[in-house]
This record gives sequence, structure tokens and C-alpha cells, in this order.
Amino acid sequence: MTALSERTSSPFLSRTFLQLSGISVVSGVSMAFALPFGSLFLTSEIKVTPFQLGFFLIASPLASVVASTIMGKLSDGRVQRRYLLAVGGVAGAIGYGLFAVLRDYWFLLGTSVVFVAITSSLLPQLFAYGRQVSQGPSMVVSVLRTLLSVAWVAGPPVAALLVAQTGWMGLFASTAVLQLGVAVLALTLPVPPARPEEEKAEEAAGSTGGTMVVVSAAFLFLQGAVALAVSGLPLFITTELHGTAGDAGLAMGLCAALEIPMMLWFGSLANRMSQHRLVLIGAAISLSYHGLMVFTDAIWQVMAAQLLHATVISLIMGVGITYFQSLDPGRPGHATTMFSNTQIVGGMVAGALLGVSQQLGFRWVYGFSLTMCVAGLALLLVAGSLDRRGGDLRLAAHA
Repeated sequence: MTALSERTSSPFLSRTFLQLSGISVVSGVSMAFALPFGSLFLTSEIKVTPFQLGFFLIASPLASVVASTIMGKLSDGRVQRRYLLAVGGVAGAIGYGLFAVLRDYWFLLGTSVVFVAITSSLLPQLFAYGRQVSQGPSMVVSVLRTLLSVAWVAGPPVAALLVAQTGWMGLFASTAVLQLGVAVLALTLPVPPARPEEEKAEEAAGSTGGTMVVVSAAFLFLQGAVALAVSGLPLFITTELHGTAGDAGLAMGLCAALEIPMMLWFGSLANRMSQHRLVLIGAAISLSYHGLMVFTDAIWQVMAAQLLHATVISLIMGVGITYFQSLDPGRPGHATTMFSNTQIVGGMVAGALLGVSQQLGFRWVYGFSLTMCVAGLALLLVAGSLDRRGGDLRLAAHA
């Protein structure tokens, strides 16, 4: 099949969209199986030292950034994205299959920086393919991102049950099977139609490289703040507010549940109003959330504040994907990879700041995240100014 055969008025009615939805759910569940339990696996099963754990948690994300960047460049060239999705699935099947049987630290590290790093390119390429088949901004990417959130709601509890019943071998073997399923689904995807030459020329003229760099820096801070707030929440609740792990789980579950309808709503708004304005609103609301968390002194206040955090996540991590793609519409693979890489690097910065907070007190988690949000908001304002200036220059050139 060399072209999309189902050219209906709505991509939601097409078989292609159903296939992409399946890939989003399956890949989301597989990642929700493996990623939250990686540190526990290394410490309890492999008995790594603190240095080995830290090195693993730095080397693996860096390898993911490199692999995703290479795959992003390939996807905007002559390599079909469905093949890259399939490669990501096969790499994940091999990598997690090896995790099921290997128990040597260095072999596991090598597996992670090669095979697991390659599979990290799955999500950027999935969203880039969704953008391509929908022929521009649409609800497709927002729905795919929402399905990913749904998968993460169910994935970790099922993974915990698998570990309890079948051990680490059962967990990673199941993850490998799911990744293989992603590869099979990807190979059945059709080839999107080629963009007309006049559209390509228009998109190339609209690319804003300088703006992309500034926006990427802004999102590194904003997504790092989200990662720091989420990872620090259980520690903050149990140590500073003297709550329980159950309280922390309820807060995070409430936030995840609120995200799902919000992502769909904001995704719809992103097609009717400025995406830059929406992410600016998200950055401004993030100041309110992290600022409130600095001064919270009761569990119920944390619960109430999750409405704000769900809004932030929906705007920054939901609309943010479409925003990046709109900044460089001619290269959706590169743009989506840039977004994904800001999340990875932001998470690494968050890990370092969480370690500092352990020494100072976990209320500092939200002091650090508030500072990161201020930096992110400031950079978004700069990006808006650059974008307007670039637009004026393009108008002058056309005149």
C-alpha cells in the first residue's frame, strides 16, 4: 500500500488513525511497565552501588537523546516513518528481552544505551507520523497524546502485579512482547501522501530556527519543573506534611485523571487559537501551582492544587507537541524529537535538583521548580518577540 486509501473527511474515521491509536496505547503500556521500575530493578535485583545507579540514570537518557535525534533526521529525509517505528519496536523487544535474562550491570548498561535508547524514538516518530497523515495541525496528535496518558494510568499497577506474580523476568518479557506488537502494527501503516511542492516551499519559508532554539530552552525548564514536581511529590507529602504513600498516590492519580479530558479540550483549542499563547498560559499557571506548593501545609491543599498541575501538564506537554511541530512544519520528525529531548534533559536536571532537595528539605523541590518556571516563562516571552520579528521580516521580503 503506497498511499492513504482512506481519505475521509475526518482522520478519526480512518483505519490509519485506529492503527496509530493502537501503537500509542501499546507503546504507552510497555513504557509504563518498564520505566517506573527501572531503578528498583537495578537496586534490588542487580544490587548496584549508588554510583552505578547514578551513572546508569545519566548514560541512558543521554543515549536516548542521541538516538532520537538521529532517527528524527532520518524521518524527515527519505526513510519512511513506519519503518522507523518498526525499528523502534524491534529494538525495544530485543532490549527488554535481554533485560529479562541478563543480570550483569555492564551488559544491562550496554543494552540500555543501544536498544532501549533506540526505542525511545518511538513516541516522537508516532506524533510526527500523526502530524503528517493529518496534513497539518489537528486533534490527531492531541488524541494520541491523551491515549498515552490513559496507558500510564493502567500500566504501573499492572506492572507491579506482574513483578509480584512472575518476577522481573515476567515484567520485562511482557514489555518485550508489547514492543514487538508495536513493530507489527507499524509495518501495516500506509505511506502518507507526499506534500505538494508549493506547500513545502511555504513551510520552509515559515521555519523559525532561532525561535525553536529559545523555545527548546524554555521547555527544558518547564518540563524539568514538571518532572521535579512529580518525582518530589511523594517525598514532600510523606516528610514535610507527614502524610502517607497512599496520600501521594491519590494526589498523582487525581492529577492524571484530570489531565485526560483537559488534553482533549486544549488540543481542540490549539486548532482555533495561538499555540504560543496557550503554552504561555500554561507557563503562567505553573507559577501559581509551584508557588502555592511552596506554602502548602495540609494534604487537602495538595489535592486541590492538582487541578492547576493537570492544567499545566495538559498545556505544556499536550499542546507543546503541536506547538513544536508548528514551529518547523516542514520537519515534523525533527520538531517532535526536539520536544521529546527537552523532556529527557529536563528530567535529568530534575533528578539532580531532587538530590539537592534531599539535603535541604523536600519543600525546596517546589522552590527549585518555581525558579525553573520563571526561567521558562521568560524564554517563551523572548521566543514570542523573535517570532513576531521574523514574521515582520518575511512580510517585508514578500513586499
